Amino acid sequence: MGKVRISQVRSIIKRPRNQKRTIKALGLGRIDRSVEVELTPQIAGMIRKVNHLISVTEL
Repeated sequence: MGKVRISQVRSIIKRPRNQKRTIKALGLGRIDRSVEVELTPQIAGMIRKVNHLISVTEL
């Protein structure tokens, strides 16, 4: 599996609780914060769940 950089680009204000928890689980929580993670099936599922709030770049 490869690595990806995930950056939060939109706010989690007025979002459902499960989307807020997913953002926190990814290590985000603030706009323009980025994390580099290994792309596993679990991470891919979280990315799909909040893809409208983040941007993903393959490394």
